[in-house]
Amino acid sequence: MKDLVRRGQKARAAGRWTEAYEAYKAAFEATDAASSPVAERAELAGEIGLCELALRRYRDAAEHLTQSLERREVLPVQLQRRFEVGQVKAAFYVGTLLLSVDPPDAEVLIDGKPVAQAARSYKVFLEPGRHLVRARAPGREEALHSISAVAGVEHEISMQLPRAAVSGVKEAPATPRQTPTGAAAARPARAASPWDSWPGALRITGIAVTTAGISAGTLLMIRAGKIDDDLSARRDRLLSEPAASPSMCWQAPRNSPCGELRRLRDARNLSGRAGVATVIAGGVIGAVTAASFFVDLSFLGGTPARERVHVSPVASGGELGARIEGLW
Repeated sequence: MKDLVRRGQKARAAGRWTEAYEAYKAAFEATDAASSPVAERAELAGEIGLCELALRRYRDAAEHLTQSLERREVLPVQLQRRFEVGQVKAAFYVGTLLLSVDPPDAEVLIDGKPVAQAARSYKVFLEPGRHLVRARAPGREEALHSISAVAGVEHEISMQLPRAAVSGVKEAPATPRQTPTGAAAARPARAASPWDSWPGALRITGIAVTTAGISAGTLLMIRAGKIDDDLSARRDRLLSEPAASPSMCWQAPRNSPCGELRRLRDARNLSGRAGVATVIAGGVIGAVTAASFFVDLSFLGGTPARERVHVSPVASGGELGARIEGLW
């Protein structure tokens, strides 16, 4: 083994890092963890780590250098400093995982590979990127954790494996629930429609008729007003003529200017009366429709009116009234 160490030292001094690594590794493997001196194994682990650092195998270098420094008390101060500097450089290129596991005898695997011996806590170095950490133990549920390792960053996770549930009673097979068939079978619920009941349909019709009636009546009354204006203008022009008199239109023929005035008067009166009648009819229907919101039609299968109607006062600059909101 001493020859392997001397060969490693010589290759390291010459900068032949691969040869030095192979020599130190062979010497380390030749030692026995039980009988070999702790200082000897700690020194060899550190030398292997420095070779791996020079070969840019940063994760392996960080692991071997950390392993060596765990026994720093048996190493000379000069070696401690060399290994500490190397460990810091290697850790800069890898992610560090500080892992605690309960129970401590759980087996830990990272990316499917077991990690050293079972322990309560671990310090593991990972290549940058995503890794899967798994812990398992007899009588416990398996724990999984995904970690995205970042170079130069320490990641800390804790994994607890709960006891697996044990049931000594065999569960009886679940009895299927009986579902109603035929006419009693449940139908999928659908949103209520205003047309689901005849009172709702009548209310909608009433509102439509009221709106149309008042609109049509208003238009007829506006037309009557325009005809009245035209009638007044024509009568004033006719009376302004020199031969005109108040009685000139009593027996005038139909095709005379006086006949045209009569036709305009009849059209005005007809439009005015029709407009007033239509507005009144629309108002009556609207009043009946509005009153139906205040009538409790629960005996017809509907919902009580008080649950469907909301009345609130409305006031503006020149008007005062009420807003009626209903659900039919």
